[in-house]
Amino acid sequence: MKILGLDPGTNILGYAIIEIINKKIELEHSGIVDLRSENNDYKKLQKIFNTIKELINKYHPNECAIESPFYGKNAQSMLKLGRAQGVAIAAILQSSLSVVEYAPRKIKLSITGNGNASKEQVAKMVESILNTKINFKTFDQSDAIAIAICHFFNIDKNVNKQYFSWSDFARKKGLI
Repeated sequence: MKILGLDPGTNILGYAIIEIINKKIELEHSGIVDLRSENNDYKKLQKIFNTIKELINKYHPNECAIESPFYGKNAQSMLKLGRAQGVAIAAILQSSLSVVEYAPRKIKLSITGNGNASKEQVAKMVESILNTKINFKTFDQSDAIAIAICHFFNIDKNVNKQYFSWSDFARKKGLI
């Protein structure tokens, strides 16, 4: 089984592909897409969509996990982040894959045992779980790996949290 983990953002998108072999987690690929040089917000969204489609076509994950929106004080930033997450979810669903969202606190709790863990603690635990040293480009990359691992740890608990289509996503979120 392969899991795509995504930490979508409007400036940096973190992604990771993990593979589960005999219940052992192997990191197949991870990285970031740096969107900071793009000034057009819509071009950023297009790049997020295209990148996720390319990752799915190249690595053929069975399942996808994404960080859910968190609450912030800046409404404009939250709107932009929501758009990035929506585009990521649309790319996954267009590829006929299911997607599960995890709150940042749930991810931290699954990886470190502490829902208030720092990004540094999450990165160190990711390395410990994978039993390898990783030269993370940013915490967005380590977060994406953590999201994929969190999904693996929680697969049996996600029956009602999976989304199989855009209408399924909207219905379960109470949007329609």
